[in-house]
Amino acid sequence: MSRLRKLLTLQPAERRALLGAALLLPIVHLGLVVLPFRRLRRLLAVPERSLAPAPRNGRLTPDGVTRAVIVASRYLPGTRSCLTQALTALLLLRRHGYPAVLRIGVARPDDSFRAHAWVESEGRVVFGEASLSQYTPLPALP
Repeated sequence: MSRLRKLLTLQPAERRALLGAALLLPIVHLGLVVLPFRRLRRLLAVPERSLAPAPRNGRLTPDGVTRAVIVASRYLPGTRSCLTQALTALLLLRRHGYPAVLRIGVARPDDSFRAHAWVESEGRVVFGEASLSQYTPLPALP
């Protein structure tokens, strides 16, 4: 099945999420490259009033947001880092009315340093679950 046919078979909410992810991923990536992280987070902050639950019809699930970010990042160069994807997922989740928190963890395997970013919503990991047991979570970012 061609990519266009696949896109056309998606529900409208899924298409909007995919388009939103495709637009946000490069912006977030560019922001991470040129801005200090604290400033980028302030610029990308979603106001509290937009966290009101969206109507059930047309509301995308957290898993739908995750799929949209993963699929869009496959086709956009430079957007494969976990931090770029996690920030994008965070924004989309909040835009769809879900409370979401960015988490970052660190690991030191074999005297090297690794970090991983993921997103939690309502007490569960909704984006970036890969091997979280290896990472020591830092305090949640406000």
